[in-house]
Amino acid sequence: MTMRYLLPLLLLAVAARAELKTDIEFATVNGTNLTLDAFVPEGKGPFPTCILVHGGGFTRGDKTTLIKPLFEPLSKAGFAWFTINYRLAPQHRFPACVEDVESAIRWVKAHAAEYKADPKRIAIIGESAGGHLVSLAGVRAKEDTRVTAVVSIYAPHDLESRVKQSKTIPVWVEALFGLTELNDAAWKVLREASPLTHVCKGLPPFLLIHGTKDDKVPFEQSLKFQEKMKAAGNACDLIVVEGGAHGMGGWEKIDPSYKEKLVAWLRTALAAKH
Repeated sequence: MTMRYLLPLLLLAVAARAELKTDIEFATVNGTNLTLDAFVPEGKGPFPTCILVHGGGFTRGDKTTLIKPLFEPLSKAGFAWFTINYRLAPQHRFPACVEDVESAIRWVKAHAAEYKADPKRIAIIGESAGGHLVSLAGVRAKEDTRVTAVVSIYAPHDLESRVKQSKTIPVWVEALFGLTELNDAAWKVLREASPLTHVCKGLPPFLLIHGTKDDKVPFEQSLKFQEKMKAAGNACDLIVVEGGAHGMGGWEKIDPSYKEKLVAWLRTALAAKH
């Protein structure tokens, strides 16, 4: 084969390689630049797509920490994925964090072709505080932020009951909402910020993943949310990590199969929109 014909093939092969692009700005809010990293799979696409949201109690963490255990399985499975930063408390009060997640969804949809992502097959995935944010974004979505599926990992879905169990104001609650006492106004704020409050008919399928020995976010939080989702006629599956504490890092020795189960669930949930 002559170089004349070989060169275009070589260029095509290079262009088709998997690639991780970092620190891409997706929004600027009041002088704060928000960035994401994008994994572009090998091949033509468009590929089923995931937007990842880290945890950290709403006050710490970034796009490369805490959610990192999901990078490799999603990459190997051939998904395009984006991991995002969002504004943290107490510098930025609620609802800044969830608004940033929604901005990321809009950005990914608008730039899907550039990253070989499929805007009709998007799942949002979050862990801990990030799980709360993707669930909240999922239940309150409008047309421009609606996604195909939601995966929420050991997330607080009912903030009111969570704080009542604490019998005091947790540090993250004061940081996120600026609450200094628990009164009727405070309970109203917590209810409004809870994904459980906004469950209604017609939501996308949800997957919950939770360890039974979680001492940060009780396992019952997922059970309660699943019950309300199903009562409203929505699909809501639950992967139980027996003996699992809070954090995916500790699950490797207990039950690393949660990754395979997650990928299998995503394949099914996102295939419907292909």
